[in-house]
Amino acid sequence: MFDRFERTVAFRYLRARRKEGFISVITTFSLLGIMLGVATLIIVMAVMNGFREELTSRVLGLTGHLNVYGLGTPISDFDALADRIRPLDTVVSVTPVIEGQALVTSSRGGAAGAAVRGVRPEDFLSRSSIAENLVLLNGDPASFAGNDVVAIGTKMAQRFGVTLGDSITLIAPQGNVTALGTMPRMREYRIAALFEVGMFEYDDSFVYMPLEAAQIFFQVRDAVTTLEIFVSDPHTLDRARQEIAAAVGSDGRLWSWQDANASFFTALKVERNVMFLILTLIILVAAFNIISGMVMLVKDKGRDIAILRTMGASRGSVMRIFFLTGASIGVVGTLAGLGLGIAFSDNIETIRQWLQSLTGTTLFDETIYFLSQLPAVMDWGEVATVVAMSIGLSFAATLYPSWRAARLDPVEALRYE
Repeated sequence: MFDRFERTVAFRYLRARRKEGFISVITTFSLLGIMLGVATLIIVMAVMNGFREELTSRVLGLTGHLNVYGLGTPISDFDALADRIRPLDTVVSVTPVIEGQALVTSSRGGAAGAAVRGVRPEDFLSRSSIAENLVLLNGDPASFAGNDVVAIGTKMAQRFGVTLGDSITLIAPQGNVTALGTMPRMREYRIAALFEVGMFEYDDSFVYMPLEAAQIFFQVRDAVTTLEIFVSDPHTLDRARQEIAAAVGSDGRLWSWQDANASFFTALKVERNVMFLILTLIILVAAFNIISGMVMLVKDKGRDIAILRTMGASRGSVMRIFFLTGASIGVVGTLAGLGLGIAFSDNIETIRQWLQSLTGTTLFDETIYFLSQLPAVMDWGEVATVVAMSIGLSFAATLYPSWRAARLDPVEALRYE
């Protein structure tokens, strides 16, 4: 497409002489603009993807993909209902759970609300998202059993200043009615396990206890509030939902993780799309810089263009020379931005820690963003889209200056030189 003569002239124009220093500055800033635009877009998209995947994986690892709730009352015959659901092909496991709220206090001061979940010890210990970062009292799985033990997150333990073997007090939202009025219902529990799932919200505000202990505390003996169902593919629930609904019948209602987190993930998707649109403007501005730089280059090289034309160069050849000159800026800037974006995304947590230690400030507050580390997951399809868009805009930006160079009249150009 481009012969050796056209490539030689085009690349020579990229190396501006001293008197063309201003044009060289514009070219440099155009290249830097495209590089930073592409890198920023790749980094931001990787972080947004990382947020979505991390939150999705942690949410799906801690709560059921589908939950069966009773029709206004706890589920009493829950084991029989679970046995009807377990044989289904799409179902991986079914866990009876009691969900409730309580106020947590400790002898060392402080009080905070918590989400209390009662599960059977074997179900709690087999949950991979918890078992991978679980510390048990004396290292004995049997310690998480009985009516007076709980497991709390490491962040909650730090907040209350407690550790394994210490005690906390749970106060139920419903009190006991006595002759003197309603008295608060509370009970002291020993901390038998500490877990850390990597999400601040869970590590700071979730309390697990054996199922029988939760039944006593929330006064729902021989019943549970929900059945947590884990399926083989949590992202496509239609088939599983139909099969489970048929098995449950009129004994309960279904509620999926998508229903519970719909507003959150919708907001995350909208934010991601808006960020993509806004950051694309950086590349667009850089493309306009290419146009201005190339127009000035064409004006400055008017005499050279006239000489090339008189030596036999066609309009198409002149157009290709200037197209290659401008396109090279876009291609080099895009490739440099691609490398910078990938390198930054792969090391973003290390860079964050270094910047925090350098500035002494918190750049990623886990109490706000729910995660303890800054995630980044690159979608190579998105990366290819960013690169293609950047190169496409760069090519489009060179068309008008190249066409203007090709239309230059050599006689007029030489007359005014």
